[in-house]
Amino acid sequence: MSLTSALRIAQNSLMNTGIQTTVTSRNISEASNPNYVRRDAVLVSAGGGARVVNINRATSDDLLWDSLQALSDSRAQSVVSNGANRLQRLVNGADNSTSAATLLANFEDALQLYGNDSSNTLLAESAVGYAKELSDGLNSSSLAIQEYRAELDQNINSSVAELNNLLDQFKQVNDEIVKGTGSGLDVNDALDQRDTLLKQISEYVSVAVVKRDNNDFVLYTDQGVTLFETVPREVTFQPLSSYSAGITGNTIRIDGVPVIGGIGADSNATGTLEAMVQLRDTVTVDMQAQLDEIARSMVTIFAETDTSGGGGPDLAGLFTYAGGPIIPLAGTIETGIAQTIGINPAYDPSVGGNPELLRDGGANGAAYVANSTGEAGFADQLIAYLDRMNAPVATDPGAGITGSYSVSEYSESSIGWLESLRSRASAAADGKGALYERLQSSLSSKTGVNMDEEMAILVELEQSYQASARIVQAIDEMMQVLLNAV
Repeated sequence: MSLTSALRIAQNSLMNTGIQTTVTSRNISEASNPNYVRRDAVLVSAGGGARVVNINRATSDDLLWDSLQALSDSRAQSVVSNGANRLQRLVNGADNSTSAATLLANFEDALQLYGNDSSNTLLAESAVGYAKELSDGLNSSSLAIQEYRAELDQNINSSVAELNNLLDQFKQVNDEIVKGTGSGLDVNDALDQRDTLLKQISEYVSVAVVKRDNNDFVLYTDQGVTLFETVPREVTFQPLSSYSAGITGNTIRIDGVPVIGGIGADSNATGTLEAMVQLRDTVTVDMQAQLDEIARSMVTIFAETDTSGGGGPDLAGLFTYAGGPIIPLAGTIETGIAQTIGINPAYDPSVGGNPELLRDGGANGAAYVANSTGEAGFADQLIAYLDRMNAPVATDPGAGITGSYSVSEYSESSIGWLESLRSRASAAADGKGALYERLQSSLSSKTGVNMDEEMAILVELEQSYQASARIVQAIDEMMQVLLNAV
């Protein structure tokens, strides 16, 4: 080997070592960046020694796609779990202190005391007062549910705006990658940025990726809707300013196709958009329906009956609502009745009413008087009310609770329904979160930076540099001796 050839090989070695050192140093500096993918300098043998021909990213497409899917599932399940917890606080309060079951039990106790001493006006006022607390509680819970639905609408609107923004950014980066790949440029930083955007997009909707020539990506949702192909597809949504029972929220559309909400406590929703739709249109609606069933039952149980023999219809008594005094249909949800249920003013002493009508009847006229003799110790009506409260009531299974229950049992079942939802949603959130963490850890081990490995590589490169430098020095000395000899 001539001195010239040896010098050329040593120079190439120094150049390669410099490039490799730059790559390794970059890896070390980005070690704490979760969105950075490790780079490796690729060497090939050539006539003048080895040379760096490319800087590769340590990619693992299969793990990345699985991780993106797990991320969508985990974020969706977390939204459902957090939403169920939020609903528990709004409707039932701490330790179920504001739940319909607790308020109903308080009222039943007060009614029982009044039944035991029906001549006591103070007990009559107390019973009516607890009835008012029950109706106010149903009103407040219903209002809280509808306000939460409106809040979800605003969160959906913000998420849709952010998703559109991410898709616009995705187009810019994808265009840069396609153009750079076609021109043979280094697009590794842009590839990192695109993967980061994919993760952010996957938090909102599940993404399936199709890879085309020149590293071009096409994105589809889990429902098969095109999300991005050369240009982003528009995601649209129009929020409502307020909600009330029976109002249906507007649909999220991707490229004109509706986004379907998830189903179940262990939700099949993927991405936060589907999960928020599930909360807004299913979970909260079922909770509202259960409150409506409790309210409807109370209006029916405490209805006044025509005692004159004239065959008049049952009319709202202690409890009335916006549609009163007509009694709502049995076994059918009266949508929104929990928002409007209230105490009949004829019973309410705070507005000049007579609480003893609860014992005597007659709020709807003389034909509805039960205590025709005016006895102070008359308790038949109160006992009948208590019996009705403990008898099975016809309820609509569309509210999410099936079976035969008294109104008290139904209200307790409503608590159980929500607690079961919370428990199963929380367990599913833990499971899906753990799966995502495992996949993310596997992906990181494949594509992330291991500081120990990189430092070891850096030591080897330093030794290689020193060896190449000594060769150059030796050749320089030999050339100098040769020149001196000449």
